[in-house]
Amino acid sequence: MTNNASAVMETHIPVLPLLRRGKVRDIYAIGDDRLLIVATDRISAFDVVLPTGIPHKGKVLTQLSRFWFQKMQSLVPNHLITTVPWEVDERLKPYRDVLWQRSMIVWRTEVVPIECVVRGYLAGSGWKEYRESGSVCGVKLPPGLMESAKLPEPIFTPATKAEEGHDLNISEAEMARRIGSELTQKLKHLSLTIYSQAAAHALERGIILCDTKFEFGVRDGQIIWIDEALTPDSSRFWAVADYRPGIPQPSFDKQYVRDYLETIGWNKEPPAPPLPDEIVEKTSSKYLMAYRILTGEELTV
Repeated sequence: MTNNASAVMETHIPVLPLLRRGKVRDIYAIGDDRLLIVATDRISAFDVVLPTGIPHKGKVLTQLSRFWFQKMQSLVPNHLITTVPWEVDERLKPYRDVLWQRSMIVWRTEVVPIECVVRGYLAGSGWKEYRESGSVCGVKLPPGLMESAKLPEPIFTPATKAEEGHDLNISEAEMARRIGSELTQKLKHLSLTIYSQAAAHALERGIILCDTKFEFGVRDGQIIWIDEALTPDSSRFWAVADYRPGIPQPSFDKQYVRDYLETIGWNKEPPAPPLPDEIVEKTSSKYLMAYRILTGEELTV
């Protein structure tokens, strides 16, 4: 497929030990205290990695994370050292073409095994849970809310981190039981604060931040924001101009991919089918558009 020719599906950096390949990221060790994280153009749907990549997706994830990490660094320290790895480790210079814009060197941390999810609107699994119980992750909500409704105030709804399959929503009390009340309260406060500031920035640019998930680690006793930051893979972004409560909203992510796969009768089990060029192009353009609107800059690809 011609459109997939420029998609980076897998990286090979033989000068570093490969720790693991995730659904999207390839992670390498740099000594004992740093990691090289490379965001490929792989895309998953319904927890299955597809054989077709989305060109430039990994660059958007990395550069948008860099933007948010830098913008929020006065609130919370993050794990980012550089997005130009070959300037820190000369062994990586021969691989600069594949690493360009899609890689970062970060500090290692002791990862907190909880996804810190903040929801400002009622969508996804939150909407499903609300219809069944009137609450989301133990947070009671007013009756009569519509799908995609704005919540009275953002809510903190943690989830367990799953190596495979879906993350499992849990209550704040369950999170405290697992990692302790003090750390839970600190992460809740940080998550809500970052969300509020990011949502305000996005709204100024015509984007609604419906919900997002954060990951944190601990390094030398300090809480560190890790993984990715407010990207289309970790967040639902909606256009203010298209917002219509009461129905699902089009979003700046892999919605085109999910919608297409729902129409072809795939059983959502591996192996996944390849994607047509049209779906690849539309999805790639959505990721690039999200970067352009949120940062005010074009991503050079």
